[in-house]
Amino acid sequence: MAREPTIEDIDYLVGPATPHFAMQLRARVRALVRELPEDHPVRRYGEEKIELLEQLAYASSKAEEGPLEPPTRPGWEYLPSHARPDDVRK
Repeated sequence: MAREPTIEDIDYLVGPATPHFAMQLRARVRALVRELPEDHPVRRYGEEKIELLEQLAYASSKAEEGPLEPPTRPGWEYLPSHARPDDVRK
């Protein structure tokens, strides 16, 4: 490791995450924090983001906050899914 990773490094990777690329980004975050001690704050932060990326990978959007769209919304029948990351069953 050339330098110790930072929370900003993790945010840089995770910030633009989409369900399609979540697993690839998860692998990058995991590699970034792998050599840090288990109690290191950046590693703990990275592990939290890894969990979010795993949830995002199985969700249809990055909707981390806010209510689900109502099924009465125009065009609802054309949406393939509306699951939020925290709605994914493990």
